[in-house]
Amino acid sequence: EVQLVESGGGLVQAGGSLRLSCAASGFTFDDYAIGWFRLVPGMGREGVSCISSGLTYYADSVKGRFTISRDNAKNTVYLQMNNLRPEDTAVYYCAADVGYYCSAYGSEYRHWGQGTQVTVSS
Repeated sequence: EVQLVESGGGLVQAGGSLRLSCAASGFTFDDYAIGWFRLVPGMGREGVSCISSGLTYYADSVKGRFTISRDNAKNTVYLQMNNLRPEDTAVYYCAADVGYYCSAYGSEYRHWGQGTQVTVSS
């Protein structure tokens, strides 16, 4: 059974940092692309970043502030979020699906975690 478990969310002041983790199990991690998405009520889902063996992607809204990385030995993907802004407040989800290239579109992923709340105060 595929499982994705996010952690690392919390409350932080603007300008602060958080590191989200996505721990995966139940599949061959090296073969999968992992995406980070965020959901703000009433505003829809945004693809924030993704990583695969072939590439990484960042949304323009986070480029230069967020860094995605993966540790295949630990079956974990990280999202380092620096210089956080109030508009980064959302529930952050990681998602996974097999693929050499990753995608910023949630419809491309079959497996999702339960989400972790990130709140940035001004």
